[in-house]
Amino acid sequence: MQKTLSLLSLLFLTSISYSQPFNSWDEEKIEVKKGDVQNTILSAHDIISEGWAELPQPKFWKQIMTLAPDSCLVNIAESRVIVAKMSLRDWNAQSDLEKNNYRDSIRASYGLTSDARIFVTSGKNDFYKFDVVYNSLSDGVEAFESYDVDPWYAQAILLIESPGQLKKSRAGAYGPFQLMPAVARAQGLTVNKYTDEREDFYRSAYGASRLISRVCIPEAKRILDNRGLKYKEDDIWFRLFVLHVYHAGAGNVSAVIDKIAPQTGSMEIIKEMWQNTAASFGNNSQNYSQLALASQLILHDKVHADSDYVLKCAE
Repeated sequence: MQKTLSLLSLLFLTSISYSQPFNSWDEEKIEVKKGDVQNTILSAHDIISEGWAELPQPKFWKQIMTLAPDSCLVNIAESRVIVAKMSLRDWNAQSDLEKNNYRDSIRASYGLTSDARIFVTSGKNDFYKFDVVYNSLSDGVEAFESYDVDPWYAQAILLIESPGQLKKSRAGAYGPFQLMPAVARAQGLTVNKYTDEREDFYRSAYGASRLISRVCIPEAKRILDNRGLKYKEDDIWFRLFVLHVYHAGAGNVSAVIDKIAPQTGSMEIIKEMWQNTAASFGNNSQNYSQLALASQLILHDKVHADSDYVLKCAE
């Protein structure tokens, strides 16, 4: 009898040890195979099915992120409607008066106010190296999952922050997840004149995952809860909202939400954030979730065009 109980106990404990909890993001994972290499990443299916891909802002950034830096797109800042594509050299060859006259002609043609901003944005495919960063996405997804943090954030951050590169920003952020020194230290990384663990992919992933789970998600919930707004943690708009906290900080996100004063939790919150500024939540902050959407859509196009097969993991 004792041996039977011991055997049953062993089988029960073994089943617990090897059973994996089901997370909502499991349904979003896809296996991508090309040649002998197979990677597990997150699908852009929900982004596409919810209509994010049809918005002008992600469409605009898809073009910029894949455009060479010697070219530029003339665009209406508020809507990101593209007016023209031209050589950056040709644009710079014009006098200030010619540039201003051209902007005025766009305002007149589109019925815009005299103070409507017309941007000239150069291509950035020299920074967004999707083919290079792709090789690290599966590792990022696996690392975040091992810490029980939604791996969608790992994929999004790797695609837009420092894709395939180890560059230090002007503000001092560094590593694949672009952590500031004080933030990295707060999340358990060593950053001093001798050692900088931000350059180690897995330590950087550890720090970023802790920041997302211990700071960004709780702060995002607090901001939304204070207004009685409903959300689900795997909603695309909620994830984008968390990314704004990651990039701009909770105080600045809270300030812009106070200005918007949303009544419901939905895609409309993110769209309103693209049109409003408050505190230090400015143009770069507005662009952050637009870049996140655009990069996921570029990744979607690439894997479906270049891979031997793409298989949904949950099937």
